[in-house]
Amino acid sequence: AIHQFPASAAVLFFCIFVPISSGSVLSELSALQSQSPNGVIHLHDELLRRILSLPPPRPFHALVFFDAQKLHSKPDLSLATLRSEFALLASSFQLNNPNEKSQLFFFEIEFQESQSSFQLFGVNSLPHVRLIPPSASNPKTDSIPMDSSDFSRLADSMADFVAAKTKFSVGQIHRPPVISKKQIALIVALILIWIPFFLKKLIAGQTILHKKWIWMAGAIFIYFFSVSGAMFNIIRKMPMVMGDRQNPGKMVFFYQGSGMQLGAEGFAIGFLYTIVGLFLGFFTHILVAVKNRNVQRLVMMLGLFISFWAVKKVISLDNWKTGYGIHGYWPSSW
Repeated sequence: AIHQFPASAAVLFFCIFVPISSGSVLSELSALQSQSPNGVIHLHDELLRRILSLPPPRPFHALVFFDAQKLHSKPDLSLATLRSEFALLASSFQLNNPNEKSQLFFFEIEFQESQSSFQLFGVNSLPHVRLIPPSASNPKTDSIPMDSSDFSRLADSMADFVAAKTKFSVGQIHRPPVISKKQIALIVALILIWIPFFLKKLIAGQTILHKKWIWMAGAIFIYFFSVSGAMFNIIRKMPMVMGDRQNPGKMVFFYQGSGMQLGAEGFAIGFLYTIVGLFLGFFTHILVAVKNRNVQRLVMMLGLFISFWAVKKVISLDNWKTGYGIHGYWPSSW
C-alpha cells in the first residue's frame, strides 16, 4: 500500500533531505574528479540515476562524452582522438578555473556498460557530447547536444561550446609538449656529437646540402605543406576521410562547411596549387631556354589551360564549401 503524506510532511521532507542528497552527490563527484588523472569522471547508470534524481536546479553543469570502445578502430569516427581532446578540455578547465571546477563536471560514459543511459538520452550515433544544465529535468529533451561543427577544432571548439552554453570560460587549452624533456636531451646530445663530422663534410663540400635537387625538392615540399593545410591536420589530428552518416558504406573526402577540413581535401587543394606553381617555375626557367617557338607556344598553351583548370577547381570547391563566390568581369577601361 502507498501511504499518503500530508503536505506539511512533504515540505519538511524536501527541506531536510534534498540538501543532504545534493551535498552528498556533489561531494562524491568532487572526490571522483580529484581521483581522475584528467578530471573526467567515469559515468555509469547508477551514478547517472543519482545525479538526475536531484531536483533542479542542481548546483552544477554536467558535460557528458558518449563513447564506445569497440568503435575506436573506425578512423572515420575519430572517437579515440575526440576522447583525448575531451580529457584535455576537462584538465584545462580545472587548471584555469580552480574555484569553479565543482560547478562544471566532465563525464565519459561507455556504451557496453551503460546502454540504458544511451537510450535515456536518445543517443543513437557517435561521436556525441551533451551538456546537462542545472535546470534539466528530462535528459533527452532538456540536455544540449554538440553539433558536428563543435568537434571541428577539437578541444578549442568544444571550449567555445561550453562558453556559449554556460557561464564558464575554459581558458587556454594546455596541450602536452610534442616531445618530452628526456627526448629533447637525447636529441641535443646527438646533435653535439654529430656537429664535428658535419663541419668536416661541409668544408669539403660533400654534404647533401650542396646538391641542387635537394633544395628544389625541399622547396616544393615546403610549398605543398604550406598550401595543403597539413599543419592544421597535424595539430587538430584531422582524419583523411570520414564515413557518410547517411550512407555508412560511403566515404566522404570533402566536408561541406567552413568549420572543418578533412585531410584528403587539403591535399587535393595543395596538389592543385602545386601544379600551378610548378608550371610557373617551368615557364620562367626552362621553357624560355627552348629555341623552337612552336614548341614554346604549344607547351605554354597547354600549361595555361591546365593552370586555369586547377584554379577554377579551387574556386568552385571554395564556393561549394563556404558559399563565398569569386566572379570574373571585363574591365570597363584598359
